[in-house]
This record gives sequence, structure tokens and C-alpha cells, in this order.
Amino acid sequence: MISSMLQYIQKSPDCFHAVENLRQRLLSEGYTQLTAGEWSLTPGGKYFVTKNGSSLMAFRVPQDRPTGFVLTASHSDSPCFRLRDHAELAGEFVRLSAERYGGMINDCWLDRPLSVAGRVLVRRENGLDMRLVDMKKDMALIPRVAIHLNRDGNNGTKYNPAQDLVALYAGGEQKGSFDREIAAAAGCQPEDIVARDLFLYNNQPGTVWGPAGEFLSAPRLDDLACVFACTQGFLTAHETTAIPVLCVFDNEEIGSETKQGAASAFLPETLTAITSALGLTSGDYRRLVANSFLLSCDNGHARHPNHPELADANEAPVLNGGVVVKHSPRYATDAVSAAAFQEICRRAQVPTQHYANRPDQAGGATLGNIANTKLPVNTVDIGMAQLAMHSCFETMGSRDVAHFVRAVTACYEAALTFTDTQVTLG
Repeated sequence: MISSMLQYIQKSPDCFHAVENLRQRLLSEGYTQLTAGEWSLTPGGKYFVTKNGSSLMAFRVPQDRPTGFVLTASHSDSPCFRLRDHAELAGEFVRLSAERYGGMINDCWLDRPLSVAGRVLVRRENGLDMRLVDMKKDMALIPRVAIHLNRDGNNGTKYNPAQDLVALYAGGEQKGSFDREIAAAAGCQPEDIVARDLFLYNNQPGTVWGPAGEFLSAPRLDDLACVFACTQGFLTAHETTAIPVLCVFDNEEIGSETKQGAASAFLPETLTAITSALGLTSGDYRRLVANSFLLSCDNGHARHPNHPELADANEAPVLNGGVVVKHSPRYATDAVSAAAFQEICRRAQVPTQHYANRPDQAGGATLGNIANTKLPVNTVDIGMAQLAMHSCFETMGSRDVAHFVRAVTACYEAALTFTDTQVTLG
């Protein structure tokens, strides 16, 4: 399973490839892709829909009358450098102008060979084609200033993105070569590219390490590790009376407020379309939502081996310690959702642990509480413990992947009902 996850991450350098690889896997598993409009769904049917090529929702229709939805939400994007449409900065060298995407750790990207991937819009006779490109080779680097020229280099250097974080691409005589390389990868001429969404990414493959293989490190563990694990659980779970839904959103790293983000109408509109296609009423929809359960899946901070003082005294997860239940006044987790999830995990013999910020640290928003503004369902924030979150090369416990997959599978197989006084686990 670890090998498959690392292969998926390596093949998914950006949000578009992450979703395209999921799309191909779902097609191979017999799922039907739906487009906008009226849907025709059948009991036992397997379906999915995409948005912007960077978000996806998949679901199955149970044989019996549905009792609710069981959903997982993870995200396809990760902190990186997003290249400008006209990226080449010509001069003595050709450099690539980019903007930081998400809350990235700047200096880990320096002195590291980088590749380029994303999508381009190509002009054709009757319109535009969207084509994915992945250069899959080292082709740019952001050089650090030598310590001899910056004696404060080890004293908390501040970086000017417009000067210090510009990637070196080629010699000055190679002006225009970047556009030519991208066009060749897209199978077109440079002048036929109308617009593009391209990213610099760390091309280093993931690795398993430690005396017993207890650790794994890779780019984009936040959040492609959860995307992979949720997909595994979704595909292997046995049918219940609930409708299982796999949600992968884009743009979580920049607030989710896009047409393909968790703050959009994508999720409630999809669930409404499902109920309508099954011949159910608006009252049925409200009943299904009331008995639904959402796993908001995004990795959490493990206790740092060199800085344990940064963690909460009582609620600090460790690598390989089990699935992390995340708590904060700003998270979607409450007593009801935490208890329901932990009871499901107890029955499935999946270890759990807890994360909370120190009281003097503020927590952030999650996919769960963002989605809850459009879809009010019981939601728990969970993840896998990891180190160096938002680095371009992150670390987590290798055994936690299996823990997470088992937890997700068990939740997909649980048909829950909620009242103000009771939770029933089917």
C-alpha cells in the first residue's frame, strides 16, 4: 500500500494530475463519469463528477432506500510556486517568475532541482483544448546566496519573493526555450498556447526509511496522503444503506473560496442532484443530511522530536500512533462527532490519538468547518500525524497509512443516525 501511495504522489505533481489520476482509477474500477445536467442513476451504480479538473466527487448508490451520506473530504492542492503566464525573465540568465501558493516554508525550496507541471489551454480550430503537462525532469533551481556573501544566512534570513525566490532556468541565449519546452510537452506550437496553470514542484521521489521502515518522506503528503487513503477506503468499503461519497477539493491551501473549493456550492449541489435523480423529495434530502457523517481529512502536526515544547502537553500525536482526531474551537470536531468516530475506530480496532493546539496558539480553518457552512452535517476533523507540514518534503509514520485506511473503510461501512440525544451506529 505504501508503494502505491508513493507512486500516486509521484504521478500527481499538481492538483490537476492528482484528480486525473483518480479519474483514471475510478474508470478502471467501473465508475461512470457524469456531466452537468439531469442524471440517471440506478441502484448499485457507481459514479463520479469533476469540477475544473482539480476537484472530484465519487459516490455509489445503495440497493436499498438510502438512509444518509457518509463522506470524506481531502484536498488536491499543496503549497508550491505557481508560475506566471509569462514566466520568463530574460537577461544574463533566463529565470522563471512565480508566486507563492499557500503557506509554504520558503527556504526548503532553495538549492533543490525543480520540475514543472500543470495544464495549458491550447487553441484549436473550434475552440480550446485543456492539456496536462508534466515535464518529469529537473529543469529549474532557486539558488541560495553563499554564506560568504550573506553572513546572516543562518540567522533567520527574510526572503523577498521577487528577488530571492526566482528560479534559474537557462542561460541568457536560451530566451523563449521555456515556452517551447512546454509547447512540445503539450503537443502544440508555442503560439497556440492561450493560457496556462503551471507550477514548480519538487521532483524528488518519496522514500521509506528507518531501521524497521517506520517512516516515510515525500512531497505533498499534505494532503495527497489523505486523498490516497480516503480513496482506498472508499473503494474497498462494503455496501450499507448509506450513500458513500468521496470528495476531493482544490484550493484548501488558499482558503477554499473558489468554484472548486470546499466553500463552493459543489458539494451541496452534487448531493441534491443525487437525491433528485433517485426520485427523492426535498424532505428526503433534509432527512439524509441529518443522518450524514463527514470525515474532514487533512494531516495534523506530530510532536516534534527536537521541539516537544511546541506541542500541547496532553494532546500531541506521535508518528505511527494511529489516526489523529483534531480539536479546536475553530475545527468542526465536537463531542458528538469525536465520540462517533472513536467508537467506529474502537470496533474496527484502529488506534486513535488526539491533537490540539497549545492554548496560546490559534488553530486554522479546515475543510470540515468550511464545508459545514453550506452543508450542516456532523463532522470530525482527522488526519495522519506528520512532521514539517508545508515543507516541500514532509515526513510521517508509515504504519499510520494502514490505520487511516481501516478507519475510513469502517466509517464508510457504518450507517449512522443522529438525534439530539443519541447516535446509532448501524
